[in-house]
This record gives sequence, C-alpha cells and structure tokens, in this order.
Amino acid sequence: MDAEMQNIKKWVIFYPIYINSKKTLAEGRRINASKACENPTYAEIYDCCVHFKLPCAIESEKAYPRDFMQRGRVRVLLKREDGSLCNPAISSRKQLMLNVAELVPRHPGRTKKQEPASSSSTAVASKSGKGGKKKR
Repeated sequence: MDAEMQNIKKWVIFYPIYINSKKTLAEGRRINASKACENPTYAEIYDCCVHFKLPCAIESEKAYPRDFMQRGRVRVLLKREDGSLCNPAISSRKQLMLNVAELVPRHPGRTKKQEPASSSSTAVASKSGKGGKKKR
C-alpha cells in the first residue's frame, strides 16, 4: 500500500462540486442534475469510496479552482499500476461520480442531520411569531 500512497499524485481527483445538484454545468457539475445529490461534502464522498473498497485520500486544504471557497477534495485510485481495476464495478471517473452521488443521500451522517433540522426550523418559526412589537 505504501508504494501506492507515494503515487497519490496520479490518482483521480474528485471535488464535491462534480456531483452537487445545486451547481450548474458551468459552475463545475459533471453529471446529470437528476442523478446528482444536494451539497455533498468531501467526507461523505470519502466514506462512499471506502464503501466501494477503493483506495482514497482526503485533501481537506485543497480548493476547487472555480469556487475557491469550497474546500476539500478526495483523491481516488481507480486503476492499479498494472492497469487492473481496484473495483471491477467502477471502470471510469464518470461511473464513480454516478455511484457516489447515488450513495451520498443515504449516508448515515446525512440521514441523522435532516430530522433535527426540520423540527428546529418549525421551532424557530413559532418563536418569531411572538413579540412583534419592540420595547422602547
């Protein structure tokens, strides 16, 4: 594995923007918007690559050139030195993007986050209804 790690510069780069349904093709999305997922993070993409048993590494300090505020990317090894695929089900960069985009919405961190968010937004709405007048 160490020999592969030294060669990380040759691995495929995967920015979260590539599969973000909120972005346009001009902003950097690379797959169909209907197949893309909403605001994926590099950590979620990394977990999905681990799930597919692909060697991968997080580069959290790197930024997407067209949107440098978006930090983080994942490097993934699709093919070994001898040209054989690490995961026979994923033969190309596009295939990887489609598979990851399908998996991210079911990510354990994501399913837990959405439930409290919906209840807290209703709580905030009910609080804002009270006390319409300011005290002088």
